[in-house]
Amino acid sequence: MTDSQTLSLPDNASLFTRLRVALQALQVLKNDPANATCGQLLNICLDLNVYASLAQQLQRSEEGRRMLSERPSLQGKELDLTVLERLPEGTLGHAFARYFRDNKISPFETTLELKDDIDVIGKRYRETHDLLHVLTGYGTDVVGEMELQAYALGNLGIHTAVLILLFGTFERLKERQPGVGMSEYLRRLRAAYHRGRASQQFLGFWFEHHWETPVATLRARLCAPAERMN
Repeated sequence: MTDSQTLSLPDNASLFTRLRVALQALQVLKNDPANATCGQLLNICLDLNVYASLAQQLQRSEEGRRMLSERPSLQGKELDLTVLERLPEGTLGHAFARYFRDNKISPFETTLELKDDIDVIGKRYRETHDLLHVLTGYGTDVVGEMELQAYALGNLGIHTAVLILLFGTFERLKERQPGVGMSEYLRRLRAAYHRGRASQQFLGFWFEHHWETPVATLRARLCAPAERMN
């Protein structure tokens, strides 16, 4: 049985090694889908080149270089949800704290060592997942999660999102899940993907500086308008 505590990705790992570690991480995630360390490790294994490209993009601006240098964190130990929930209703901080309470979940945590900018990008991607739910308005049900993956794929080109979308769609076809029909499901994924492509890249945004900003203001600034569903 694979132990998440012993899993690591060597420096300058080959594609074969990255795939081997990714499969080991998947074995853990099958039984422990909330395992933050293996989730981040899986992302880095599959998206190493994507993260390297994103890090290079951030290095081109003063703000991006500062983010990579200061490494801001949205991990649970950095967040005081009680304080955030006291902020006025409609602000990002209040909505973010309520999101965790309403869904009975906890903020992202990882013990993965940050050795370089690629690791920083991988961690940032994982820890902004819940913020993106708040910002985009996509739900935490199965369809909403798939919409958010499609949005991230369009916005960043994340390979892990492709894997999740393929797996989720296959499971939907196999089990013929009730609710949203397949044609509507695919339409919503396409809309989310194109919305992500048309939106400002979110990884370089300092959400930590905007807890008191209304969600509506940030949504208008960072997200392209959502397609209206009939």
